[in-house]
Amino acid sequence: MLDTLTGRRGEIDADRVRAAVAAVADPEIGRPLGELGMLGEVTCGRRGRVRVAVSLTTRDCPVTEQLRAAVTEAASAVDGVRGVEVVLSVMGVRQRAELAQQLKATTTPVTGALGSSTRVYAVASGKGGVGKSTVTANVAAELARSGQRVGVLDADVWGYSMPQLFGVRRSPVSFGELMLPVPAHGVSLMSVGFFVDDGQPVVWRGPMLHKAIQQFLSDTHWGELDVLLIDLPPGTGDVTLTLLELLPDAALLAVTTPQPAAHEVAGRVVRMAREAGMPIAGVVENMTAAVCRCCGQDTPVFGEGGGARLAAQAEAPLLGQVPLDAELRAAGDQGTPVVVAAPAAASAQELCRVAATLPAPRRSLAGRALPLSVV
Repeated sequence: MLDTLTGRRGEIDADRVRAAVAAVADPEIGRPLGELGMLGEVTCGRRGRVRVAVSLTTRDCPVTEQLRAAVTEAASAVDGVRGVEVVLSVMGVRQRAELAQQLKATTTPVTGALGSSTRVYAVASGKGGVGKSTVTANVAAELARSGQRVGVLDADVWGYSMPQLFGVRRSPVSFGELMLPVPAHGVSLMSVGFFVDDGQPVVWRGPMLHKAIQQFLSDTHWGELDVLLIDLPPGTGDVTLTLLELLPDAALLAVTTPQPAAHEVAGRVVRMAREAGMPIAGVVENMTAAVCRCCGQDTPVFGEGGGARLAAQAEAPLLGQVPLDAELRAAGDQGTPVVVAAPAAASAQELCRVAATLPAPRRSLAGRALPLSVV
């Protein structure tokens, strides 16, 4: 029989176990279990055995085993603990409602505005098929690996690809109108692909698109992000215009291939951003050369110079020239960013360089209200 102990000599200090487990962050919400009210009774018994009760947010919680492992590790680190039993239950209706209110009260729409610590980048291209989503996914994964808190909003409503690139196929956990982003490889994800069946087309027009993007930004508990990357659809359509309205402080990251057909149409997105007063963070040239798997020789299949020409037009830095190699293709098919799956690959190394040199947005303050505080 287990007895709750208070730290008698030679026995486990239950308060220390509770404190250790209370500090464990929920993998989806990103906040401590103790703060979220998810930690229940902690009891200690003979021979170093402890039992920890944890309440899951939903019955089919997708991070159950990850959470169990984190709780076990935290409790096992306490002196005297020799074994840990994690007892899982599901939050009741009232507890879920209280948690929803708590999260809603601390959920601030991501804007990247002055005074915000979140850097927002809209990743755009003039045409499809240039690897914009692949660049977005890998830059996000590398930023997360460097210790930053990163979110990706898949705003390419008709051609969503983040579920495939990150290898996740499930609906987000929701608390009423509040949604939790789906975690994968250290990145918080939100995509319309999480709400539709595989292969189902999304047939939406302007008003529905605007509402969906607005909800993804304001009704998602992103937490305190360092970086939010937004994967835009190709071109200068409704979604891009909506994002310009909702995120006036975002910076543009333009992706192109070396060939004229790609960088010329990408130039239109750059011009649109300039007319809207959006800063250009930089240009990434993708598929710079195909790398032979046998001999390692580079072949510029799509020509040369498109990224440099677009960067000159945008008056922005050329942040990287990403080669097309077998590792990059395989990683996308397998649902793991190449910077995680094959970090030694040439494509991965260049994408890591892009992430490391991504400049912070610099937007003009002319004619804008500044956030002031009274001391």
